[in-house]
Amino acid sequence: MSRLAAFHTRGLLEAGCDEAGRGCLAGPVVAAAVILPPRVRIPGLDDSKKLSAAQRDALRPLILEKALAWAVAEVGPAEIDAINILRASFTAMHRAIDALRERPQHLLIDGNRFIPYPGIPHTCLVQGDGRFRSIAAASILAKTHRDALMDALHAAHPAYGWADNKGYPTPAHRSAIAAHGPTVWHRRSFTLLPAQGELF
Repeated sequence: MSRLAAFHTRGLLEAGCDEAGRGCLAGPVVAAAVILPPRVRIPGLDDSKKLSAAQRDALRPLILEKALAWAVAEVGPAEIDAINILRASFTAMHRAIDALRERPQHLLIDGNRFIPYPGIPHTCLVQGDGRFRSIAAASILAKTHRDALMDALHAAHPAYGWADNKGYPTPAHRSAIAAHGPTVWHRRSFTLLPAQGELF
């Protein structure tokens, strides 16, 4: 049996929510919301950060098949720059909740902060993706969606290595920004390059 909890509050239709890409220099922040049946069995379900890319990709179709409802939403770089990454993460979660075909009665939010969604109570759960099945499922959907998007963007911008770094601030990614400048997919409000002399 999974060590992850099936629910937070018995008897409520709960949606787990999580995001991917908050710390990246490029690409959108992506959030997912997932409602799972209380007795669902998805072998191997866990926090996406604890799984390999192959494991996440294998779990994604199982989550889509077994979920009562699911949705994924994005907030792009320009909007991130306009409203800041924390608000952008919450906005992406709200958009994912908006898109659910079932209206949840309770939201389980990975993390310690959230902007309340109108009309639905929520509970913030630190490391919730390693504690609750619905949040773990949301973490996998958000991560796999974002990784596939960064793989596609890599084809148009191969110099930045997004197929490997997914937009995170690796030394190779920052070296590419120094050499080629930022793209429209880079977050201009982020520190794209460290102070002079700290790159290498």
